[in-house]
Amino acid sequence: MRFTTVGSLLVYAAALIAPAAGQNPPAPPAAVRTAVAATKLPLLGDAPVHFKAVSVTIPSGMSSSVSSTNGIVYQLLGSTEITVAGEVKTLNPGEGLFIAGGNLATLKAGDGGPSTLLHFLLASTAERDKFVATPPAVVQELYRTAAPLPELKPGRYDLNLTRITFPAQMPSNAPHHRSGAALYYVVSGTGANTIEGKTEAKAPGSFIYEPSGLVHQWGNPGASPFTFLVFNTNPEGVPAVVSGAPAKTQ
Repeated sequence: MRFTTVGSLLVYAAALIAPAAGQNPPAPPAAVRTAVAATKLPLLGDAPVHFKAVSVTIPSGMSSSVSSTNGIVYQLLGSTEITVAGEVKTLNPGEGLFIAGGNLATLKAGDGGPSTLLHFLLASTAERDKFVATPPAVVQELYRTAAPLPELKPGRYDLNLTRITFPAQMPSNAPHHRSGAALYYVVSGTGANTIEGKTEAKAPGSFIYEPSGLVHQWGNPGASPFTFLVFNTNPEGVPAVVSGAPAKTQ
C-alpha cells in the first residue's frame, strides 16, 4: 500500500513538471521606442549640412524669442509654451516639437520653475552660427559636427527625433548602419556602443554622431534601463536603419 501511494505521488509530480519543462523560455525584454517629433524636408543634400545641438534655459515665467534653422526641441526640465506662426503648444518633459527654419518662435517657461530644452539643429555650413535666443534665455552649444554629413544625395528626407529605452542587461543588437545620419544624446543609464570591434561606455550627457554607412551596435550591460534620444535624417522611403554593412559600390 505504501509503494502504491509513493508511486502515485511520483506520477503526479512528474505530471506537474512535464508541462513546465515543455514551455518555451520567456522572450527577453525588448527596446521601447517613442516617436517624439517628425517632419518631411522637401529638399536636402543639395548643399552641405551639419548637425548641431544646444541647450536653452529660460527662467520661470519668462519668455525668449528664438530664430534658427530646421530643428526639433526636446523638453528636459520644467515646461515651455511655444508659439510659432500663431500656433501654441505646451511641452512637458519628454515631449518635443519641430520648428521650421526661418520661423520666429516664442518660448515661455512655465511658472513652476525654469525650463530647460535641447534644440537639435540641421544647419548649412553658412547657418551653423545663426541660432539666436533673446535674453533672459541662456544658450549653451553642446555639440556640432566638424564636417558636413556625408553621402546625402539631393532629394526629400525624413527628419525625426525618437526616444529609445533599452532594458537592463540587454545584449548588443546586430551590426547595422544608417542610410542617412543620426545624432544621439544619452538621457539616463549607461550604454555600450561598439564600432569596429571596440566597445565604449556612453554615460548621461554624451553625444554620439553616426554618419551614413558607419557600422555599429548598441547594448545595455548595466543593471538599470538605458534611455537615449536619436535625432535622425534619412532619404524618404528608405529605412533609417539598415542591417549589416553598406553594399560595396563598383
